[in-house]
Amino acid sequence: MARRRRKQAARANPGTVLFQMVIGKWISQALATVVEFAIPDQLSKGPRRCSDLARQAGVSEDGLYRLLRALASVGVCAESAGRQFKLTRMGQLLRNDHPQSLAGIARFIGHDSTWRPWGALDYSVKTSLPAFDHVFGTPIFEYYSKTPEAAAIFDRAMTSISMTEARAAAAAYDFKGVGTLMGVAGGHGQLLATVLGRHKKMRGVLFELPHVAAGAAATFARVGITGRVRIESGDFFKELPAGADAIIMKHIIHDWDDDSATRILQTCHRALGERGKVLIVDPVVPTGNTPHYGKLLDLEMLVLTPRGRERTKSEFAELLRGAGFRISRIIATNGPLSIVEAAKA
Repeated sequence: MARRRRKQAARANPGTVLFQMVIGKWISQALATVVEFAIPDQLSKGPRRCSDLARQAGVSEDGLYRLLRALASVGVCAESAGRQFKLTRMGQLLRNDHPQSLAGIARFIGHDSTWRPWGALDYSVKTSLPAFDHVFGTPIFEYYSKTPEAAAIFDRAMTSISMTEARAAAAAYDFKGVGTLMGVAGGHGQLLATVLGRHKKMRGVLFELPHVAAGAAATFARVGITGRVRIESGDFFKELPAGADAIIMKHIIHDWDDDSATRILQTCHRALGERGKVLIVDPVVPTGNTPHYGKLLDLEMLVLTPRGRERTKSEFAELLRGAGFRISRIIATNGPLSIVEAAKA
């Protein structure tokens, strides 16, 4: 079977394959829009007529029908007689209540705060500066602090992808000997909650900005770990609470240039004891032409963040060395991320 698929792929017309890549934005925006109008949530209990869906969503029936017909053509939903639509198994993942929901990230990718900067990718390629700042006139994290609607969409996107990534990271790493784990810039606490849920004697600290950490209490309550975790706020460039045995950061170091990332890691170094470890959960970009999620995510970092980037193993080693750490090992997860474990040098 695998051999037949390889042969079929080899026979694929290069022009056809490339054309599918070129029109990828059509699908991406269609997914964002169907989530924006909560159509997958309406379809959670079974097939419904397009006219009913449009009425409930407050959109035109003609426009919605054409949107759903297009998404049916790529396997997200399926149409039957009378313009009825139902979600496919893949489409179920666009429901907000699905345990593996990708609704948040689908909505974010099509949102103005990321869509417009990606339209200025050429600016970032020419200058190596974030197109986000060029488009909106302010750095991304300052923008989110002043724009609650966009910040909420970003937070839901991070929570959306974090569920799957958190389970993969928690399962891949042996947390033996870690009595207290601190999640730095841990968002709504999904990763920390997942780890503490697997390790019943572990305690946790979530360190976040106040407006982000406000959403973490519900996460901890849902998992039943409120009594084992505390939430603290501050500036991770200046100081972190002491006392943790390990610090874990997922999709944080990649947001920053080398100098800024080094400052964050130096703060981690000061907060940890001599046997403390830092765990960086990010893609580790392979060399050569190997396909990898991190190579595309790196463009997202180029466009949106303050000179953030995905890094290779050697780039991580150099970065950590500058902050007083050395890489102990790199552990692959059941997903596109790895765990870079580092100890004090």
